[in-house]
Amino acid sequence: MWTTRPASYRRRMFNSPAAQRVQVTFVGTPPTSQIERASGVTETEVDGHTVRCLVRGSFQPLLEAVRGYEVISLTSIPAPSSPAH
Repeated sequence: MWTTRPASYRRRMFNSPAAQRVQVTFVGTPPTSQIERASGVTETEVDGHTVRCLVRGSFQPLLEAVRGYEVISLTSIPAPSSPAH
């Protein structure tokens, strides 16, 4: 069941560059160098046909990096927030 959130919550959610842990699995060799160069992408790890990385902000640069490669799985979960210092 969907819950309705206040507009202020939705604005924060879409305006903040929250980090996401992303895992992408490809049919063939992943475009690792393109992914590593994509804006907002860090902490790239490769394990065979699977790439794991951290994405901050828009997913568009990552999507452009994988364009033309066959993706069989893409998972994204919020990355834990860093504790305030």
